[in-house]
Amino acid sequence: MKQLILAKRYAKAIFSLGKEQGKVEAYADTLNGIADLFGDQELELEDALTNPLYPLEARQKVMAKVSEAAAADTVMTSFLNLLIEKKRVDVLPEIASAVQEMLDSEENISHGSVTSAIEIDSGLLGKIQATLEKITGNKVILETQVDPSIIGGIVAKVGDLVLDGSIRTQLNGLKESIKGRE
Repeated sequence: MKQLILAKRYAKAIFSLGKEQGKVEAYADTLNGIADLFGDQELELEDALTNPLYPLEARQKVMAKVSEAAAADTVMTSFLNLLIEKKRVDVLPEIASAVQEMLDSEENISHGSVTSAIEIDSGLLGKIQATLEKITGNKVILETQVDPSIIGGIVAKVGDLVLDGSIRTQLNGLKESIKGRE
């Protein structure tokens, strides 16, 4: 919980700087790119940047190479160096996520998911997306999942909104109404 609060503070700071300079999207892309490198076990970048056994200068050199490879400007490079100095690099993925959430919120973009029993074709997915955009008033970016346990229909989730049109839910509702009559 403490890490998330800390990440949001750093994200708010870099987001504000990005807004001032008109580079919020570039900063979000840079942070997301570096955060993606953290998950790559072959690079072991996270260990090189967070391990206190390595001297500060060595960690700063590694971060300088990462910022150079990411084509980061001076503000982003300074921000990344600040994370090294304050020993906060471990929250970089959370910072990247928080910056992306702020950017999406500002641009009225919502992320959601659609779960179905079988694979949904692109035409139907487009109709579902258009309907969800009309309901939420935001642009919706959907991820699809296949779950045969819902038997049929779909379950759409966007933020707090859940539209459950699955056969499984309908059968459970029918079961409950039959139990209620007994």
